[in-house]
Amino acid sequence: MEKYKVGIIGATGMVGQRFITLISGHPWFELTVLAASARSAGKTYEEAVSGRWAMEAPLPEEAKTMIVRDAVGEAEKIAAEVDFVFCAVDMKKDEIRALEEKYAKLECPVVSNNSANRWTPDVPMVVPELNPEHLAVIEAQKKRLGTKRGFIAVKSNCSIQNYVPALHPMREFGINKILVCTYQAISGAGKTFERWPEMIDNVIPYIGGEEEKSEQEPLKIWGTVQNGEIVKAAAPAITAQCIRVPVTNGHMSATFVSFDKKPTEEDFISRWASFKGRAQELQLPSAPKQFLHYFTENDRPQTKSERELEHGMAVSIGRLRPDTQYDYKFVALSHNTLRGAAGGAVLLAELLCAENYITRK
Repeated sequence: MEKYKVGIIGATGMVGQRFITLISGHPWFELTVLAASARSAGKTYEEAVSGRWAMEAPLPEEAKTMIVRDAVGEAEKIAAEVDFVFCAVDMKKDEIRALEEKYAKLECPVVSNNSANRWTPDVPMVVPELNPEHLAVIEAQKKRLGTKRGFIAVKSNCSIQNYVPALHPMREFGINKILVCTYQAISGAGKTFERWPEMIDNVIPYIGGEEEKSEQEPLKIWGTVQNGEIVKAAAPAITAQCIRVPVTNGHMSATFVSFDKKPTEEDFISRWASFKGRAQELQLPSAPKQFLHYFTENDRPQTKSERELEHGMAVSIGRLRPDTQYDYKFVALSHNTLRGAAGGAVLLAELLCAENYITRK
């Protein structure tokens, strides 16, 4: 098949680097443009990331000699050369919104890793296995923007990518209350231990903005499309505490949940085992064959052994048991820069292509 031509906006940052490793060798996507800030523009990509390549995998050969473009100053040229772009820039939110909308109005679809447009009412925030029906709002967004093929779609925050998928198959029992504590890796801050030595042997009980995202974004995912907007769900009530821990990759959560109609433990386990979403139905290239994996051992899942499960795109769950204050509690784990960031965005792009929201020029 002819591949889709792809640009990466914000290519020099940690998420941008992860995008490059995922697009290199991708069966559907061809790495065509790498763009970043004006200070990186004009350099080869290898020069631009010299001394700060943060991936375990080596820098792909095809990216080394590509000339980094100015994401803002060359937007018109970049938009004309690609079928769509991934966006993972480090800018102020109003600047990100303006940049993403600029590309969309240049008839270039934007698949964003950024949070700036997550609460724009007609921008779908999609986990492909959970709420693919929200893509229907794109037609209303195009009318607002005055575009034929340009639009913005976003992935949700990395902090919710384990407990929300674990709870999603249980919604028929009426989830009414959730308490969640997340234990988040340093790569979520775009850092390594070499660049953030104060995190070694340390825990920081605050991550700016994460608790609000962890409490509110699930309600948009569980919302509905109404009159050209996504209306967030009124329930459940969610409270979150987010903690930075000395781990390279992998976000873990401890979740406590209550229901209108209390399920059995077997209800949980059977639904986790059988759950499949649109990504699995379409057999998208980045989709895990088994999205939700339940471990019966008391000491699983563990970050080191489970974060790479199904190429880092699966969710690992364990320690399901009754709770004294809530109905049940469990732990869950996801890879924050794969399922939670670049990998989730690549999977969303695959869904958009498969469902013909993104087409080749």
